[in-house]
Amino acid sequence: MKNLVNKLKGDKVIWSFVALLALFSFMPVFSASSNLAYLGHGTGNTLGYLLKHLVHICCGFAIIFYVHKIPYQYFRSLSRLLLPLVWVILLITMVKGTVIGGANASRWLQIPFIGLSFQPSAFAALILFIYVARYLSKTRETPIDFVQSCKELWLPVFITLMFILPSNFSTTALIFSMVIMLVFIGKYPLKYIGFIVGSGIVALVFFILVAKAFPNAFPNRVDTWISRIESFTSDKPDEDDYQIEKAKIAIASGKIYGLGPGKSVQKNFLPQSSSDFIFAIIVEEYGLVGGIGVLIIYMFLLIRFVVASHKAPTMFGKLVVIGLGFPMIFQAMINMAVAVELLPVTGQTLPLISSGGTSIWMTCIALGIILSVTKKEEEIAEEQKEAAKRDEVLQRLIDETIEAENNAEPSYSIEEKGSNPLKAVYNK
Repeated sequence: MKNLVNKLKGDKVIWSFVALLALFSFMPVFSASSNLAYLGHGTGNTLGYLLKHLVHICCGFAIIFYVHKIPYQYFRSLSRLLLPLVWVILLITMVKGTVIGGANASRWLQIPFIGLSFQPSAFAALILFIYVARYLSKTRETPIDFVQSCKELWLPVFITLMFILPSNFSTTALIFSMVIMLVFIGKYPLKYIGFIVGSGIVALVFFILVAKAFPNAFPNRVDTWISRIESFTSDKPDEDDYQIEKAKIAIASGKIYGLGPGKSVQKNFLPQSSSDFIFAIIVEEYGLVGGIGVLIIYMFLLIRFVVASHKAPTMFGKLVVIGLGFPMIFQAMINMAVAVELLPVTGQTLPLISSGGTSIWMTCIALGIILSVTKKEEEIAEEQKEAAKRDEVLQRLIDETIEAENNAEPSYSIEEKGSNPLKAVYNK
């Protein structure tokens, strides 16, 4: 165990908070999955869901470990190469999508032959934030030309958002707001930011008007997220009101110290109790103390991201930590705000706590890249030394192989080789 801990590079505080959130997630997931267990096989046995969550968490930490070993500078060029691939995947998702449990799930795409469903928008956000950080670090020392920045920066951003918006408004809004925050920190001119925000609002209004005028033109979740916004701003009852009411009952039942681990009542009535509304179950079982405790851990993690960004050796590293770390915390805030009806239902999960494979894994990729940035100079030097040793061993093997091949070749005398090569071969 000690050897494994010694192999963990980067900010140990971030490692600790991530491990703490992951360990805490097992109890809420184990308890909140009873509703799914009854619907799935009628027994209420949640052991299978707990083991599934364990596999997801273990795979997630393996992802963090291997990604944080990669020098973060490699992701600079990789983001530019992967962005067109992201657009293709998002286009396929928008056209095709999938159905999960008989419900429309056009935000999800099923991988052929494997049967694994994932949400491409999470992967798209990851690549886009790195791409934006790359552009801002590249143009840091030169005056920004707005027309050129529209081609190199904003066109890729709006293309990505255009593919995500029809099926997932909340993720689109989160990505756009995080990109605006990132360019603001990256010293992009304020007058240009104002113009981009205004253009984004106009484009959103135009899209909503088109979706209202031609409801069959977007056969996915457009009506869903539009109705959620309308119901949130009015007293019109719908399915989301049922979820919010059950979530508020769960939170009110928890009081100060909660009902106790596994003793939630509303988990049997609240849809998505192990994912979208898991914070309500946490407060019901662990009370206000537990809910505030989870909030404090996320706030400490946010502070650590700020510290890591400040210590990053390059501008690209600083922006990558902000671009990947802040959205993680804001997603957690949105999930908690939905549970207490401060925001309409969004479908955003609670990072590292909610059940779900791909959402955990995308978060872990982001954490791995952040930890790669936080590696100290001596850790980087040690890795470079190990890589140099590997290269030296490999070169030695190559030299020995070449030398062995040269020694195995037949030798010819000068007389034989010069007079008659065929005779020399024959004599040999």
